[in-house]
Amino acid sequence: MGLVKIGDITLIQLSDIDSNIYLRGNSIIDSGTGFNSMRLHSVLKMQNTDLDKIKQVINTHGHFDHIGGNGYFYNAKILVHEKDAPIIESGDLEKSNAGFFGGRLKPRRVDRKLNDGDILENGLKVIHTPGHSPGSICLYDGKERILFSGDTVFSDGVGRTDLPGGDPQALNESLEKLSKLKIEKILPGHGEPVLKMGNQRIKFILKEMPEAE
Repeated sequence: MGLVKIGDITLIQLSDIDSNIYLRGNSIIDSGTGFNSMRLHSVLKMQNTDLDKIKQVINTHGHFDHIGGNGYFYNAKILVHEKDAPIIESGDLEKSNAGFFGGRLKPRRVDRKLNDGDILENGLKVIHTPGHSPGSICLYDGKERILFSGDTVFSDGVGRTDLPGGDPQALNESLEKLSKLKIEKILPGHGEPVLKMGNQRIKFILKEMPEAE
């Protein structure tokens, strides 16, 4: 595990069960499980920042491996799509899938409930991409043609739809939406990034997906 620089973005990979964490400026996209907080603290120090300097955590969806570390960013505002916000605000162990990871989830207020088309302070556009969860989102940088894709699409496939709230048909429709964007880089919630021809990769994955019943 380690870190990778992609332009002004730092990809932080803490362990096999943690989501990818992306640091850009004073924002974090996803926070991992929270089980490796000391390692995360050390990595941030290497980037000349600290937990208390992060001003916002943007969660791509409400599963534990992406939100479990939110509590360590005590000065940050929490942003997530409105349909997954109740998972965080209630500490829902079932819908967060926390039990699978052996984790616990302390309720936390969501500071901004996102919707499709919202533009964030850092210029990223919110794209609602349900399927993996009802409130799954991708974040799109149209200028740099970068897509932070959460668990909607990876370098070699798509997110699971057999968890609570999963919907294969919705995921197909989400990929159709993404396939129309100009995307060069895909920065997914797990695994390695796609650094070129991201749009073609999405179209290939979409073509290979079975039709949802």
